[in-house]
Amino acid sequence: MLSVSGLTKKFEGLTVMEGFDLTVPRGGFTTLIGPSGCGKSTFFDVLTGVFPKDGGRISWLGEDVPDLMSKAAYMQQKDLLLPWLSLIDNAMLPAKIAGADENDSQGKASALFSRLGLHDFENYIPRKVSGGMRQRCALVRTLMFEHELVLLDEPLSSLDAITRRGLQALLMLLQSEFNKTILMITHDIEEALLMSDELLVLTSMPMQVRERFVLEMPKPGRNSNPELLRIKEHVLEELGGDLDGTI
Repeated sequence: MLSVSGLTKKFEGLTVMEGFDLTVPRGGFTTLIGPSGCGKSTFFDVLTGVFPKDGGRISWLGEDVPDLMSKAAYMQQKDLLLPWLSLIDNAMLPAKIAGADENDSQGKASALFSRLGLHDFENYIPRKVSGGMRQRCALVRTLMFEHELVLLDEPLSSLDAITRRGLQALLMLLQSEFNKTILMITHDIEEALLMSDELLVLTSMPMQVRERFVLEMPKPGRNSNPELLRIKEHVLEELGGDLDGTI
């Protein structure tokens, strides 16, 4: 679905990426993990057109494109909900911007609210609900974009462990139930191993892929798989403890 080749980005003489290559298969859940400040979020900013690339190619379904601004939904670390709008109005913003039929959009958003445990909270404003509920609303908003590719930039990093675990299951529904292709950034090695089909371990700047792991074991009960534990220990050792992860 997505192929990046020779991608280069520099800021004020600092080389963030140089000759960076990446392939994302359709229908997969691919996760990027690496040291803090290695360029992961900048990579997403280049993909989505926030910053222009300085070199290289971005290919979408076999065709070169300048960026994925109109092709990917992007869910970031903060929920970025507008505080003066209700949850349902926040979720419907993509549809309103696109000029979609309001009644159809309302019905779709309401169905997603019910599916993600937000029923009866549609008319609450963001400050009246928990952080986990705000992120669920942000997830609904992401789904309202109706793009096949979803970029997730540490969407659960600000949540407590219990809330995070519940939302991990919802994020995996993006792939299994909503037929999305996922490309995720995380600092949490355990989260990456539990959710991903493919794990790419990155180097420090200029960012490159250090190692690639294909995770073919079933996701239910995966956390007790000996091979997964071996990979976890290896990644933590390779990256010098610059990651989150519980044993």
